[in-house]
Amino acid sequence: MDNDDLDLFRQQLDGVTPIAGNRVEPTRRKIAPIPAQRIADNARVLEELDEASPWEADIETGDELLYVRPGLQHKIVRRLRRGQISMEGTLDLHGNTVAQAHSALNQFLAECRARGVRGIRIIHGKGLGSADGRAVIKTKVDGWLRHRNEVAAFCSARPVDGGTGAVYVLLRR
Repeated sequence: MDNDDLDLFRQQLDGVTPIAGNRVEPTRRKIAPIPAQRIADNARVLEELDEASPWEADIETGDELLYVRPGLQHKIVRRLRRGQISMEGTLDLHGNTVAQAHSALNQFLAECRARGVRGIRIIHGKGLGSADGRAVIKTKVDGWLRHRNEVAAFCSARPVDGGTGAVYVLLRR
């Protein structure tokens, strides 16, 4: 830069006041740490619960299922058992393996929660077509639903809706 340019620059800056500070503090929020080990431990516990369920021996092909989370009104449970609550979605698990059924159930429940659905029906079958005559998917669905926080209650469906081969499920709001 020659002197003429420098003089011209100073002339242009005449009357300009400098800023008090030249440092700006960052406004980046601190990210909460992810408890990776606890998440892994919880997932492992759920897998173990799926594999070795204590309730498996208790459920037969024709047995009715019933689960009510503490605090739910008896009137609502009565309406659920009578099929008087609107079923806004249905999931049919016939022909699925245990792994496929678990994945489908998880995805279906997530979709229902996102849509704000309260009442759903899950068809698990009675196990009559299985090799050993056991209701494997029925037993698994019973256990999976009991361990889901969004499930307020479930019960076997009325005969017209599948009887002991299906369940009505009431989701929390």
